[in-house]
Amino acid sequence: MRIARFSVREGSPAAGSVSFGVVEGDPSQPDSLVVHELAGHPFGQPQPTGESYRFQDVRLLSPMLPNKIVAVGRNYAAHATELGNDVPDVPLTFFKPSTSVIGPTENIAYPPFSSDVHHEAELAVVIGRMCREVPLDRVPEVILGYTCANDVTARDIQQREGQWARAKGFDTACPLGPWIETDLDPSDLAITCTVNGEPRQNGRTSLMIRSVAELIVHISEAMTLLPGDVILTGTPAGVGPLNVGDEVAVSIEGIGTLTNKVIKRG
Repeated sequence: MRIARFSVREGSPAAGSVSFGVVEGDPSQPDSLVVHELAGHPFGQPQPTGESYRFQDVRLLSPMLPNKIVAVGRNYAAHATELGNDVPDVPLTFFKPSTSVIGPTENIAYPPFSSDVHHEAELAVVIGRMCREVPLDRVPEVILGYTCANDVTARDIQQREGQWARAKGFDTACPLGPWIETDLDPSDLAITCTVNGEPRQNGRTSLMIRSVAELIVHISEAMTLLPGDVILTGTPAGVGPLNVGDEVAVSIEGIGTLTNKVIKRG
């Protein structure tokens, strides 16, 4: 199932499943992309309300508003090498605040304190239930699904300050979307990034040093994960600069494409 978070005509956010079909009561456009509204939150057993909307009539929002985003650095050897870093002995984790999250088609606001902002295409894992100290064989039980992410990074600030809070945590630095895919094997997916249509990153999740399951085991040893929390699993090689006016797109096989434009912060 593809679960989206959306609004209609500036109404309140709602959850919905995205599929090909027809809008309830309007069979005039068969086999078009439709959002079927779900009652309540998507955890557990979401039920349809009976309301449905044409995809072009809704505004997609970030698929989750996470309590926390736990990100993993240098989880692809080639990316560590391109930045002149060693592969860490244990997963290198850091936080991005919830205030950094934006959804598909929302704008990345270039921070005025940086002159070197980079894209980082990543597979994001959405946690589906509260959990702690998850055994390796039970990791699938705590995952709701997967989405695309862009770990936008002020590279000059990261290098200058020696820690990553401002460099990776500024407002709009964590685009997520377009939806959550619940039925997916994350072990070998193509992951790409383009800027203004130009290919920048092209990798596969099979190249991750530590798998999704290993990352969740490691992170949950230290902290409780809550429904809706997001884990960013690292970026393949090819990261590079973004400039005001650029359009950056992150695509992951089996999920879809997350597209955002870069604007000057007002």
